[in-house]
Amino acid sequence: MTQHMQQANFRFVRTLVSGATLAAVLAASFTAISANAQGTSSSSSGTTGATGATGAAGVASPSASGAMGSSGGAAGAMASKGDSKLMTDLAHGNIAEIEAGKMALEKSQNDTVKKFAQQMVDDHTAALTELQLLAQAKGVKLPEDVGPKHKTMAAALKAASGNAFDRQYMKGAGVADHKQTIALLKNIQKNGKDVELKTIATKKLPTVQAHLKMAQQKLAAVSAKNKTANS
Repeated sequence: MTQHMQQANFRFVRTLVSGATLAAVLAASFTAISANAQGTSSSSSGTTGATGATGAAGVASPSASGAMGSSGGAAGAMASKGDSKLMTDLAHGNIAEIEAGKMALEKSQNDTVKKFAQQMVDDHTAALTELQLLAQAKGVKLPEDVGPKHKTMAAALKAASGNAFDRQYMKGAGVADHKQTIALLKNIQKNGKDVELKTIATKKLPTVQAHLKMAQQKLAAVSAKNKTANS
């Protein structure tokens, strides 16, 4: 009887130990599975985060692209109303010098006047071409005529001939018009908004000032010749 009880107790204890061991094993397995799942999730999140960061660094975002577009638009910005008016006035002046110079080449018999006229045609054609390129980039349509300020002088030159023509040309297109152009270029330097337009004004000013000095000298020579012819 006692032996049977001992055997039963032994089987009971062995069963308890086996159950405890199994429970421990199951608990350990569950912990390992949970840890592995968390590690996989963290790894996945890290990978996703890295991918997102790479994407952000490698591809410009819409807002960044918009900023770049705005910058490009600023570089090619249209001219303001004030700058458009300054460009128009400058174009009128260049066209007036070109047309008057061509007229002098046809009508004048004075080699000094004709040489000056040819230089005016060449220099002001180059200046007008440069201005036209800028105006096209800035969305400004330039005029193709001399403008109202120069029409009176153009009409007077058409009606004149001989020494009278030479004097009117040198006085009007040579001296008066270049004084007006110098004032306009200085106004552009002071009040112009467009950097490229101001650069053109700064570059052309010395040339126009040299034209004025030449015109004053030629006018003096023509006037002296007229006095000699009339005496």
